Amino acid sequence: MFKRFIAPSAFYKNVLIVAIPFMLQQLITSSLNLVDNLMVGQLGGIALGGVAITNRFFMVAIFATFGITGAASIFIAQYFGAKDEENIKQAFRYSLTSVYIVLIPFILLGLFVPQTVLGFFSSDPAILQAGSEYIRIVAFAFLPLGITFSLASAMRSVGETKIPLWISIVAVSMNAILNYILIFGHLGFPRLGIAGAAYATVISRTFEMIALLISLKIKHFSFSTKVNEVFHISAYNLKTITIKALPLTINEFLWAGGMATLFRLYATRGSEVISGMSIASTTADLFFVLFGGMAVATTVMISQPLGANELEEARNRGYYMLGFSVVLALLLGSIMFFSSMIVPQFYQVTQAERDIASTVLRVMSVMFVIYMSNAECYFILRAGGDMKSTLIMDSVFMWLVNVPAVFVAATFTSWPILAIYLVGQSTDFLKLLISYALVKKEKWVKNLTLQNT
Repeated sequence: MFKRFIAPSAFYKNVLIVAIPFMLQQLITSSLNLVDNLMVGQLGGIALGGVAITNRFFMVAIFATFGITGAASIFIAQYFGAKDEENIKQAFRYSLTSVYIVLIPFILLGLFVPQTVLGFFSSDPAILQAGSEYIRIVAFAFLPLGITFSLASAMRSVGETKIPLWISIVAVSMNAILNYILIFGHLGFPRLGIAGAAYATVISRTFEMIALLISLKIKHFSFSTKVNEVFHISAYNLKTITIKALPLTINEFLWAGGMATLFRLYATRGSEVISGMSIASTTADLFFVLFGGMAVATTVMISQPLGANELEEARNRGYYMLGFSVVLALLLGSIMFFSSMIVPQFYQVTQAERDIASTVLRVMSVMFVIYMSNAECYFILRAGGDMKSTLIMDSVFMWLVNVPAVFVAATFTSWPILAIYLVGQSTDFLKLLISYALVKKEKWVKNLTLQNT
């Protein structure tokens, strides 16, 4: 029964070659984000809450762009496997132009009606004031991010993981250093507090975009395109990629919107929940790097053989990836549990906020294998372009099961935050049954490139 999940040893080596650079990139990013969060935390729970609600708002935009770049990366990877350079370029152009359709409305909302959008997450005037100060500056960071997301995703899809890794390392290191200087007023700079954290983000994200563009200029990539050709996309590719990208983007948008709604429902149990859950999620990001690594590895390991019409090989690799992800999740989940006893103690917040952070982390660590199994099923389905199934198992499940369950618990009971959080997380067991059933249908074992020959 378990043999289909066990791969030859060479397979694991190939997966790790693809996954580890991206995981390292995310680990370094998450580690420095944790340092950033600790710095903002020194300003108190209000500042931490203001940053947290801003991040929740922009998370919806970020995940929606992941839907676009994720769909485009599938075509880039499959066209790369088919050695079709012109269509690789067109898939990249699609990614580059489409991300801004999503990002620009969020940037404008953040700049012009910050209190309105942030008011969805909190009614605390102090937290809203801090969030508004932060969002009016950090919104500009999303202008370079659109290019960064598209370039980095395209590079990984053709197997180039080192360039995005090293540039990201430098950028997040710069962000941490600038945070230290600008938040607290070191090296002759004024003490800017929460605004300093925002300026640091804008500067470091702009640097990251410039560095990637320079790399694109220096090293030839099959997706490299001229600026005056960025809108040159054939009607076929525009239609075909949109058919795949639209449900994926809608899914990511609805899923992130669902997560934002859950955050709001949890926050009904007190303002300390906002900062407590912010601490927990920032710490958990150190371990959720596994998801990013497996997402990239799954795209490469499955999409490329599909593009080369090696369907049986792609099918086997899908189940191998699922088995490997479970083993890795068991390891990282165990480490996460121990982190819950240490990391929250470094924050200058109330004991109640630390307790919430520790409790949430422990629940996440116990559920980590379930989270990873669900995510890997999603990555497998996405790699073969089965977007309908990803929509069902992700956002449809979120809004029909997860959000209603938490809404009932938060609205019609007086349960504490731990009980409500457990209600939300327990729905993932049902989700796993649905996810694996969709993988077993094997509608994802499909060569998308044959239709463009």
